[in-house]
Amino acid sequence: MPSAAFVHLAGVFRSFMRMGIFDRIVLGTVVVVIVLALFGPLLAPYDSLRSDIVNAFQPPSAAHWFGTDQQGRDVLSRLLVGGQISLLSSVAIVALFALIGVIVATTATLGGRWVDQVLMRAVDVGLALPGMVLALGLAAALGPSVQSAIIALGLSGWPATARLLRTAMAETMAQPYIEGAKVLGVPKARLLLRHIWPNAKDVLVVQWTMDVGVTIVVLASLSFLGVGAQPPTPEWGAMLTEASGQIGTAWWTFAAPAATITVTAFAFGLLGEMLQMRDGQVEEGPL
Repeated sequence: MPSAAFVHLAGVFRSFMRMGIFDRIVLGTVVVVIVLALFGPLLAPYDSLRSDIVNAFQPPSAAHWFGTDQQGRDVLSRLLVGGQISLLSSVAIVALFALIGVIVATTATLGGRWVDQVLMRAVDVGLALPGMVLALGLAAALGPSVQSAIIALGLSGWPATARLLRTAMAETMAQPYIEGAKVLGVPKARLLLRHIWPNAKDVLVVQWTMDVGVTIVVLASLSFLGVGAQPPTPEWGAMLTEASGQIGTAWWTFAAPAATITVTAFAFGLLGEMLQMRDGQVEEGPL
């Protein structure tokens, strides 16, 4: 008899084959990006930090597929190593503001009317502030580094998650079966774990998937503005900063990280939309 793992894998493959071609491309792109981010440093053909001035500004060739930069460093190697930094940092940022948002929304839902009002007004204030400007100020205050950018974006991005989750939780709390459970004396913690959080999970997964793509762009922007990763760190935004002065003479040093950021951000955004459409179809069901 086939193992459970094999049966599950076969089911995943069948689901993949039932997708449209465009959906397969999007999902395949995301999978490739994740694999390259995890194993990029092992796959890099050259040392991403080793300078070779003699070979500076070499155009794309068989030896250097994406060319070399002003220090003679292989652009492809830096993209592969930088992918791990950029993607894992973006996931860490989303995880940080997701954690804060979940705590705030849960406390607002279960803490009573006054607690709900105070926390939601704080969320409204956070949503009214320009997130990029706030993150820029926080990162500058903490000092330019990848860690500062992660903290700054995590602390500035939680209000959207809190508002989304609070709305989803409020809709679930208004359901008749929840009202009946409360009348019967079912503990709030059990309601939260068995009904409220599971019902909000799908909405959050979709949102957080899209957030990863957006965060990659914002993180690169902070590095480009000088408050994120600093050269010679091979983070995608920092690579754009280093290449910004050579667009006319060595276009590949700017085009490679710019294209990588664009494709990755679009792939995660489209994956989020795919999940959203799938959830909508599941909820609507057959006519």
